[in-house]
Amino acid sequence: MNDENILDDENAWKDCHVNDLWVYDKLILAKKLGYTCGPVGVDVPKSGRYIIRPITNMCGMGIGAEFVWIDCITDHLPLGYFWCEVFEGRHLSVDYVNGKQTICVEGFRDDINVIYKWSKWIRTEDLIPFPSIINNLVGKYPYVNVEYIDGKVIEIHLRHSPDFIKNKETKELYVVWEGESTTPPPGMIFVEDPDYKRKGFFKYETNTTPQPMDGR
Repeated sequence: MNDENILDDENAWKDCHVNDLWVYDKLILAKKLGYTCGPVGVDVPKSGRYIIRPITNMCGMGIGAEFVWIDCITDHLPLGYFWCEVFEGRHLSVDYVNGKQTICVEGFRDDINVIYKWSKWIRTEDLIPFPSIINNLVGKYPYVNVEYIDGKVIEIHLRHSPDFIKNKETKELYVVWEGESTTPPPGMIFVEDPDYKRKGFFKYETNTTPQPMDGR
């Protein structure tokens, strides 16, 4: 059974039943969900724009993911990657506890082609049913996070999403990246939370009425 304090995939993977480890294999997950996908070395069915990603990425942050045009052969792509059809639409991250939704947040990017580089995350009122594909896991995992694009499952994590667990009272988190100032705008504070190229977040101070930041 996973622990409520597990906020990273490394420890969640260690806690996972061996027969459930497929949830961390993004290619197997995509294939089970019926998406057009395949590993490097398997030709795409038709020329087009695809997303390529590591089959397994325990570091998170969308590291290594990018959009590429593929005509047919995929042998030139990085080993250990897979390709998948591209979904367009809202990117939602939903936490569930014992199958019941507890929080939903939406991610936004300034540049949609830089996949890892989020500009902000905002709580939403969307209600997303627990995905049936993980109804019958062998292990018991009360804490589950699922990411969706246009309503389609793209990732499953057997743990909470950490950012809003650490910042329980905030509704909006604005990401601060390497090379950006950590001096917060008026009414906000900077929260240090380094990960990959991220420095942390700006968030509104307690009892401050949130106002959208210009250009973010």
